[in-house]
Amino acid sequence: MVEIDRFDAALLEAVQKNNRLTSDQLSRVVNLSPTACQRRLKRLRAEGVIEGDVSIISPKALGRAITMIVLVTLERERAEIIDRFKSAIRNTKEIMMGFYATGDADFVLVVTAADMEGYEQFTRRFFYENPDIKGFKTMVVLDRIKAGFTFPIDAAATDH
Repeated sequence: MVEIDRFDAALLEAVQKNNRLTSDQLSRVVNLSPTACQRRLKRLRAEGVIEGDVSIISPKALGRAITMIVLVTLERERAEIIDRFKSAIRNTKEIMMGFYATGDADFVLVVTAADMEGYEQFTRRFFYENPDIKGFKTMVVLDRIKAGFTFPIDAAATDH
């Protein structure tokens, strides 16, 4: 765990909400100089606290109106099978998010498609042609209530 102080915590809170804030704007929010803010952000990126700076895109605006949550079960849980499936997830554009999980399924995927026909084509290519997959269950998302990557900053973690 990386140690962060109250200034780091304030910076993280601010950039999670809007990663396009200027150094001057961050300076006013955090109560540090613009240079100090940039130096701290650079360190937080180098230490892996900030993994990336992203924009949240509307799937509907780009013609990918359907989102599915897919639970995937593998035939066997062997290291090479799991690693191969993780690699396939990373290299498949339709998969927005992928999680290796415990419970009823081995993996949980968030998948987008233009329509159900597009999703069916994806399932044929990605699931049916993969002999390592025992089965999958699909839940179609009716409404996206919240989308983002905002992570709660634990106040106890900042008391160093």
